[in-house]
Amino acid sequence: MTTELKDKIAVVTGGTRGIGYAIADALLAEGARVFICGRDESHLKKALANLARGNGRSAEGVVVDGTTADVRRYEDCRRVVRAAAELFGGLDLLVNNAGTGVFKPIDQITPEEWALVIETNLSGPFFCCREAIPLMRKRGGGYIFNISSLAGVNPFPGGSAYNASKFGLNGFSEAIMQDVRYDGIRVSYIMPGSVATDFAAAPGARGRETWKLTAEDIAKAVIDLYKFPSRSLASRIELRPSQPPKKG
Repeated sequence: MTTELKDKIAVVTGGTRGIGYAIADALLAEGARVFICGRDESHLKKALANLARGNGRSAEGVVVDGTTADVRRYEDCRRVVRAAAELFGGLDLLVNNAGTGVFKPIDQITPEEWALVIETNLSGPFFCCREAIPLMRKRGGGYIFNISSLAGVNPFPGGSAYNASKFGLNGFSEAIMQDVRYDGIRVSYIMPGSVATDFAAAPGARGRETWKLTAEDIAKAVIDLYKFPSRSLASRIELRPSQPPKKG
């Protein structure tokens, strides 16, 4: 363990499974204190128990906690950020990871499905950033990571809602980076390609998808970016499988 992240305080949305869980676990391994959220109570309880047990961390006192929340709701986002700050004494990192997708031709997407994707993937990060940034300013700086997607630069059929949310998240990230850079707050957005999680996997397919990125790959990118010298900022990272299946 190095010292850069020791005792830093992080919020990870969508931290109960997949990429979010891997990021929370990696932050804890670096000595950070982590607050996660997710919509499902059973997933939250399981994640918290597993994270607390990892590497004997439960013996160090409360280093991980969390709550159920729906990032589509501003009040939920405010509650998550404030709970983390009250429990641990402030906020240094925000990882906007919670996301969802609906993949249909535009004339088949319902208004409710459109709202679900846009509000989760784009409004959620806005709500969390709005609450987190004043707390980071009080600490003299911080780091915001927005987990985007290569779908934020590469549109595809059936992806209108998801593409719009991730294109928007990329633009949002670029803009807020310029809003807060002189407050000592760095902002990076990570755009993974295909990741072997349950997000878009077909039933039973994950064991055959060894060519894909893993959630731990994304977590390592977060840790490595945080450890960059503060004078530098890798604001945009494209992360893709090195050897995807050949076409044709």
